[in-house]
Amino acid sequence: MYTSIVPNHRQLIIQEMKYYAFIHYGINTFTDKEWGNGREEESLFNPKNQDTDQWCRAIADAGMKGIILTCKHHDGFCLWPTQTTEHSIKNSPYKNGEGDVVQEVANSCKKYGLKFGVYLSPWDRNADCYGTPEYNDFYIKQLTELLTNYGEIFMLWLDGACGAKEDGKPVQKYDFERIWTTAIELQPDIVMSGCAPDVRWIGNESGKTRESEWNVVPKFQYEQQNFVANCQTDHDMKKFQQRCQDIMLPDMGSREFLSHFDEFMWYPAEVDVSIREGWFYHLTQSPKSLHHLMKIYYNSAGNNSLMLLNIPPDKNGLLDERDIERLREMGQWIKKEDDLVIDNVKIERSTDGFNIKMTFEKQSVDRIRISEDTTKSQRVERFFIYSDKNKIYEGTIIGFSKIAIFEPIVTDNLIIKILECRKEPYIEKIEVVATGSYRVK
Repeated sequence: MYTSIVPNHRQLIIQEMKYYAFIHYGINTFTDKEWGNGREEESLFNPKNQDTDQWCRAIADAGMKGIILTCKHHDGFCLWPTQTTEHSIKNSPYKNGEGDVVQEVANSCKKYGLKFGVYLSPWDRNADCYGTPEYNDFYIKQLTELLTNYGEIFMLWLDGACGAKEDGKPVQKYDFERIWTTAIELQPDIVMSGCAPDVRWIGNESGKTRESEWNVVPKFQYEQQNFVANCQTDHDMKKFQQRCQDIMLPDMGSREFLSHFDEFMWYPAEVDVSIREGWFYHLTQSPKSLHHLMKIYYNSAGNNSLMLLNIPPDKNGLLDERDIERLREMGQWIKKEDDLVIDNVKIERSTDGFNIKMTFEKQSVDRIRISEDTTKSQRVERFFIYSDKNKIYEGTIIGFSKIAIFEPIVTDNLIIKILECRKEPYIEKIEVVATGSYRVK
């Protein structure tokens, strides 16, 4: 029954991307905070040397396929000259009030072959109408501006933060259904992530992943009451970060787990993590190690999940050179793996598709990259890899992206044996990779 659950066309698009960037940038960049209070002076936003080409060049060099910009964070400050509020870039000294960071990033993305997406915080600690039904109209006006004035938008990222204003007004009841409907009407190919129906949050912000990540999950993961129940409501950012590390269910898609439910959906996981400790730039913080980030990459983009890596610009409007160097290192290793894919691999499949033999010129190999045809759902539950009669790898899921890494072995053949599967398997792509790529342990 689970094999009838398949991705929509928007989910197929994001599954092909796998790895893309977050840019947290705004008034918090200039106040050294993670969450603003909405009372910041617009004059604080004044980057002296902002260079969105630098951002996009570094992100493209890292092998990422797109950028999501925090067009408005919880403080309500807008990085475009919106008609909805005075708390925006139009009242800042940046370019004498004529600046538009959203347009600059959109233009740079196009220049460097990246897709452009937007983050628009539902929580707005500045808007007078927040906490009333009128706020939903206000939010839709902002969303409409972003989705009609800046070309093709590949993703709308919806945060769950739903706190009170500083003056004690009640939290807002967000009209998510209206948000989703409006987004699709204005941008039919837009992917919606977070508190949204296309892509789900992995469950933490530290890069922690599951060993077996399933795309077919119970529909309860999607229902709005669960969005609200899991929203960020702490004013203390550190308390939230501590709390959210442990809310991941260890199993969300095995047959045993699914047997307790009646309704299911295709809902791929996104691993969102920052290159630094915080999401916004802080001078005292440093980038995570290359090994730490590559481990997250292989556990997400290499394990049937999406990786969303945040890189925050500083007060000058530039990425830190240390972060750029880390991105460059990541990109070099990712490209090296692509370059080490072996050409002219002969692939033979058994009639039932459960055994796949690959033969090639004898050499040292240490991984294969495998993808299922997810238009036929996600099916493989357990597989082994052999060289001749020697088992060299044991795996569970494959999904839209699996990089199976094993100890280097000199051989001229590999065999995939699928041991457990939901009906017959549909393996779409197999690539054998010569030894020499980054290894995580």
